[in-house]
Amino acid sequence: MSETNISSVKMRLKREIGGLRGWYGRVHDRWWFRILAGLALLSGIFIFLIWLLIARNLPSVETLKSYEPPLPTYVRAYDGMPIHSYARERRVQLSYPEYPQKMVEAFLSAEDKTFFSHHGVDFPGLVRAAAEGILTGSTPRGTSTITQQVAKNLVVGNEQSYLRKAKEGVLAWRIEDTLSKEQILELYLNSIELGRNAGGVAAASQAYFGKELKDLTLPQWAYLAILPKGPANYDPDRKTARALERRNWVLGQMSENGFITQAERDAARAAPLGTVPRQTPKDERVGGYFVEEVRRQLIDKFGETDASGPYSVYSGGLWVRTSSTKY
Repeated sequence: MSETNISSVKMRLKREIGGLRGWYGRVHDRWWFRILAGLALLSGIFIFLIWLLIARNLPSVETLKSYEPPLPTYVRAYDGMPIHSYARERRVQLSYPEYPQKMVEAFLSAEDKTFFSHHGVDFPGLVRAAAEGILTGSTPRGTSTITQQVAKNLVVGNEQSYLRKAKEGVLAWRIEDTLSKEQILELYLNSIELGRNAGGVAAASQAYFGKELKDLTLPQWAYLAILPKGPANYDPDRKTARALERRNWVLGQMSENGFITQAERDAARAAPLGTVPRQTPKDERVGGYFVEEVRRQLIDKFGETDASGPYSVYSGGLWVRTSSTKY
C-alpha cells in the first residue's frame, strides 16, 4: 500500500473518531441519552443477575434427549410366565405418533392451548394471571406451560418457591431451543403423574379404563386430560360430579379451539365417565414371602434405585426367572 493510501486511511479514521467524539460531546448531557444509558446499564445488570442466580447452575437440557424413565423389574415363573413386578409406579412408554390426535388435543385444551405458538413460556398468560391475582388477591395458579411442566417434573423438581419458578421458565426456554414440540409432548405424555400409581397417559388408560389408549373414546381421553391438575381432585369414585364437570369443561375447550364439533362435544358430555374400579395389575399373580425374598436378594445384588446403578430393582427394568410354579 502506498504512503498516499496509508495517509488517506489515517485521515479517514481520525475524522470518524473525531465524529464519534463530537457526537458524544453533543448528546451526553441530553436527558434522553442519560435515560437510554441508564436503561442499558440496568438491563445489563438484570441479565447478569439472572445468569448468576438462576441460569448458571441449571442442569443441562441435553439430559432430556437420553431420558429414560424408571422401569419395573418383572419376575417370571420357571416357564417364563410373568408372576410379579417391582415398581414404584406403572409406566408404559409410547412414541409421539402412537398417541391418538384427539387425545393430544384434549391435553392441549386442558393444559396449554398455545403450546405450538409459544417458546416455552406463555407471557400473555402470565400477564393475565398476574392481573387476576392482583384483582382477586389470590396467588396465580395454573400458569405453567407444558414445557415448564416437563422442566419441573424431569429436571428442576417440586420445590415451591419463586426462584424455582424462575428456573423453570429459563429451562423451558432452553428446552424449546433443544427439542422439537413433538419431542416435548412425548416426554410430557410419558412422564406425567395421573394417579392410581400410573406414570404416563398410556399407563393411566389401563389404570382407569382397563383398555389400550387407542381404544378409548373422546370423553375418556378428555377425562385423562383433567388429571394433571390433581388426580385426587377428580377421583371417579369419590368425586364423580366434580370429575364430570371438569371433563365437560375440557370438551368445551376442545370445541372452542376447533378440535371437535359442537355435536361431538354434546354427545361426549352426555356420556358417563366409564372408569373401572382400581385393579391389581395382571403381572402380580404371586405375592407373599417368595417374591419378597426374591426382591431382597435382587436389592442386595443390584441396589434399589437408579442411584445404585443402571440395573436397580425399581429403575433398571430387569427380567428375573425364578423356580416358582404357582400362578
